Amino acid sequence: MLIPLTRESFEELIPIIATGPQYVYCWGKFSDLLKRLLISVVGVLILLIIANYLAENLKPFLFIIGIFMGFYWLWGPIFDASRRNAECRRYKYSGLWQGKVFDVFVTEELVGTQETVNNKGELVLLENLERRLNLEVGDKSGPLTILQVALQKEHKGIAVGEAAQMVVMSNLQDLSRISKVSDIYLPRLDLWVSDYPYLRRDIFLAIGDELRAARRRNPARSPRNSDRLRSP
Repeated sequence: MLIPLTRESFEELIPIIATGPQYVYCWGKFSDLLKRLLISVVGVLILLIIANYLAENLKPFLFIIGIFMGFYWLWGPIFDASRRNAECRRYKYSGLWQGKVFDVFVTEELVGTQETVNNKGELVLLENLERRLNLEVGDKSGPLTILQVALQKEHKGIAVGEAAQMVVMSNLQDLSRISKVSDIYLPRLDLWVSDYPYLRRDIFLAIGDELRAARRRNPARSPRNSDRLRSP
């Protein structure tokens, strides 16, 4: 099932500014924080050097830029998340998609390498492997996409054949060619499978509740009468 969404609903689902979960995701690990701190410190030092060669009337502007750069470690995740959101919002059309899980399997993926020295004093390269869940979803027309995420204990209950929901994006009005998909929601488990949390999940669930309520009121009537859904 694929039901087109209005532009307003889509922009509610994926806002311009980062949501709380998106900010937390982009905050990253401690090493990511250290990188942002380094950028902040280096940026401020460069501005201090530049200040020595600027006219006095320009220094207040440089001071403002310096404050902005000094707090890059704090606002950097907002920028990263907002950039990801903007990549989605550039698609003109979107739809609420429901299909099923075609396959679910685990793989080990290379996520980084590290140089170290063994007992013989030789330089060796260590590969950092991570167990990843691969979730393939589709509908009666066939497989649509495979989402790969870090394996969590909550993923153990996922079964082939169960319902899966997500938002799909396209530049074609009829959504005949899907260019990007969001995180996936599994209603039976009340579980989100995602790497980056694209969607406002409260809004997504509210749309689903609205569709179910519309069907209960009039099963023979198209759910597209909802204000959140775009007419075909």
